[in-house]
Amino acid sequence: MAKKSKKKKLSNTGVLATNRKARHDYTILDTWEAGIVLQGTEIKALREGKVSLVEAFATIDNGEVWLRNMHIPEYSRGHWTNHPPRRTRKLLLHRREIDSLAGKLRDGNKTLIPLSLYLKDGRAKLELGLGQGKQDYDKRRAIKRRTEDREIARDMGRKFKGIKA
Repeated sequence: MAKKSKKKKLSNTGVLATNRKARHDYTILDTWEAGIVLQGTEIKALREGKVSLVEAFATIDNGEVWLRNMHIPEYSRGHWTNHPPRRTRKLLLHRREIDSLAGKLRDGNKTLIPLSLYLKDGRAKLELGLGQGKQDYDKRRAIKRRTEDREIARDMGRKFKGIKA
């Protein structure tokens, strides 16, 4: 008798785009997961994986969160039903999340930055971060700290292995 193999159904999860420069230019204070309202061929174009979050940012207008300057190229097999690439898209958050975001943005020099775009159970989700801009000396300090931590970890590894430097 043959054994039946139990195959686990893989969830439709995958990172489509990340904004790596955001963590370099901003100190991320808090993050949220938001859904995106898409039109027509936008989800098909997203699945092709050519989306760009480089110049994107989010704003709160009249109690709604809007994503601006995210570039989703036109769908390659689309025709007259294609979407405009840099359309302003609405983000889906709970009312209490929007209110807390608005309060934090009112406090001062903070902005909403998209950190990553991914698929979760077949739906497009955006990781949105509340960021505060870094100065040049902050960036240099972070690079120096990262280098020092790497050297300490390397030296500790050598010590545990019994290798003398």
